[in-house]
Amino acid sequence: MLPLYEDFNDTLKVFHRKSRHISPHLHKSIEFVYVTNGTLELGIGKELFHMETGDFAIIFPDTIHHYQVFDTAKCTAMHVMISPVLCAGYEQTLQQFCPDNPVIPAKKLHKDIPYALENLRKFCKGSEQHTLYFAYTQIIFARSLPLYRLVDKSTQGTDDIIYNTVTYIAKHFRESVTLTSMASDLGYSPYALSRVFSSTFHRNFNQYLNETRVEYAHALLLYTNQTIMEVLENSGFESQRTFNRVFKEKYRISPREYRRLHKQEAQNEKEDL
Repeated sequence: MLPLYEDFNDTLKVFHRKSRHISPHLHKSIEFVYVTNGTLELGIGKELFHMETGDFAIIFPDTIHHYQVFDTAKCTAMHVMISPVLCAGYEQTLQQFCPDNPVIPAKKLHKDIPYALENLRKFCKGSEQHTLYFAYTQIIFARSLPLYRLVDKSTQGTDDIIYNTVTYIAKHFRESVTLTSMASDLGYSPYALSRVFSSTFHRNFNQYLNETRVEYAHALLLYTNQTIMEVLENSGFESQRTFNRVFKEKYRISPREYRRLHKQEAQNEKEDL
């Protein structure tokens, strides 16, 4: 799963995978999250929402979010990425509003939602069937949105500098980016941006940028057949030495070895949806 702000070309994508930490990001697609085992922490902006087995959440478009896992047991979740074309009738709601709490606990979840998610999982394996995707997506919206207390996004007090920072890096991380160049493009001082990284993301600019790049590279290693050189270049790394160092810091082994050990497992996760 590529956790980045990119144009979503597919109508539907479903991932059922072991839950892991994913840094703050946003995208134009709508994301359904359904915890199938263990727990998951969903961060929206600066808030952290706890999810347990059977809980469901919707990530509205252009919403900064991240994931953390504190449970030592195996935790898994289904992530369904929905193109805006499947949201007819709900476009204004999804763009203008957001829930004050995105999590619907299992005990309050209508049985139609797990049923619809399961059918989306099944049908995504075959050729694209837009009518079925649309029908099950509409069921999920109809059964979930009335359970939310929706508030206008403009009243949420989202820090524009945080939103702009996340968006900028997600769009430009594959380019040669520096704190100074980003500050100039966004119209902020380097000092102000530096404070955003330390206070909001608890890391410096280079750490955040490299983490974004390495997470993208991680997905390319598992879900594409690109060579190691292609992966590092397409992820924004300027040298194989830097790529190997950053990757080993996070995953403790080299990119090549990681692909050898985990690519088939990742493919099996997709097939075992």
